[in-house]
Amino acid sequence: MEKLREQYEKEVVPALMKKFNYKSVMQVPKLDKIVINIGLGDVKENPKSLENAMNDLSIITGQRPVVTKAKKSIAAFKLREGVNVGCKVTLRSDKMYDFAYKLFNVALPRVRDFRGVSNNSFDGRGNYSMGVKEQLIFPEIEYDKIDKIRGMDIIFVTTAKTDEEAKELLSLMGMPFKA
Repeated sequence: MEKLREQYEKEVVPALMKKFNYKSVMQVPKLDKIVINIGLGDVKENPKSLENAMNDLSIITGQRPVVTKAKKSIAAFKLREGVNVGCKVTLRSDKMYDFAYKLFNVALPRVRDFRGVSNNSFDGRGNYSMGVKEQLIFPEIEYDKIDKIRGMDIIFVTTAKTDEEAKELLSLMGMPFKA
């Protein structure tokens, strides 16, 4: 799993320096962190779903998730401030590279009718976000042991200044963008 970090240092950095004419290695954008978030709408009816989602997320990432709470009350969603609404994990350094490698090379190819991830999910500041419809694409999750199929949001936070730099960084690292 160390492959992705080594690939970044040996192949990605020189390619980015050449393409964007950077003067120093410190100017080259890098992956800062990966945030994985599972939002749960059914916590009120099924309190055990939060526990199951946290268990799935910890199995996938190898790190204990943090419970997220509602910041404000929204009557239309029958939501009160401070109520548990999901869980998230922030991955950095080795765990981040391991997860990215697993996502690009194992999980995404398992998605049915997969033709690549969208090119339009950049935020304008060099960060990329994508959604996964089910947690079953990860090999650690056993189909028989899940209570419900849950999706998750995966956000790649980079030090890139523009979307073009971030896209080039992620594609050189192995992100399968649509052609």
